[in-house]
Amino acid sequence: MLSRPITRLLTSAAVLVVILLSGTRAFADDPWDPVDCNAHPQSPGCTVTVGTPARPGGHGGDGSGDSDGGSGGGDHDPCHWVKVDQPPPAGVDPHSGGWYMQVCGSDTSALGTAPQWIATPPAPVDPAVLARQASADLALPSPRIRANPDPRHDLLVQVPIWLWVDRSTWGARSATASVPGVSVTATARPTQVRWDMGDGATVTCKGPGTPWRAGADPTAASPNCGHVFRQSSASASNAAFTVRATVTWTVSWAGGGTDGTLPPLTTTSTLAVRVAESQAINGGAAA
Repeated sequence: MLSRPITRLLTSAAVLVVILLSGTRAFADDPWDPVDCNAHPQSPGCTVTVGTPARPGGHGGDGSGDSDGGSGGGDHDPCHWVKVDQPPPAGVDPHSGGWYMQVCGSDTSALGTAPQWIATPPAPVDPAVLARQASADLALPSPRIRANPDPRHDLLVQVPIWLWVDRSTWGARSATASVPGVSVTATARPTQVRWDMGDGATVTCKGPGTPWRAGADPTAASPNCGHVFRQSSASASNAAFTVRATVTWTVSWAGGGTDGTLPPLTTTSTLAVRVAESQAINGGAAA
């Protein structure tokens, strides 16, 4: 015979909810030996708690601790309520509640707990909660900075610099969060790059920028994402400017019969570049 649970904890990203069975007719977990929870509130199975427990090594959803905000940890094993299709206890109105079983993990066929008759059904999982979980599991790459002239060598003032993000770190990324019966996918799409050039100037580019091609005019400016340094980096820290590229990602989600958006995410990379002066170029004539 299935044993009665004492107190079960349902893991979800939802806020803490307590289902109070007082004032309603409810029975404990065993369908073959129901217990009236109003008459025997201390009986095992008559207290149902729904909340968010601590993750391994953590302190239980208090929002503290470091997080990279991009990659999935895979350190949680969610437990959720699943409705069980079986007759109600003898003498109980079938419309007054239902049998529910708690299942941990994604395998709904695995035995979780013995079914409990609950007059007030557990609240269904909000797809928006799963969307936030999926967003937290997105593995967004840091932008791989590309530039021409080659920033591994000294750049020159007054010479146009082409800026772009390598295509390998550009493009939509998705992650999915699921519970029995509901699956939600969050998708992040890069939309723009903000370049902080280190000399006090900023450049905002829609899209990744245009790669420079061999054979193109080296003195021509980028058609959509570039910069011209007007001063050398000699007086900067370590005699180099720190160029910072920050990609903004818009995040949308769909699942559970609905969809929506989440706050945008960002990823960042930096690159040190040295900029030198050329008297020939400053004089307006190219060598």
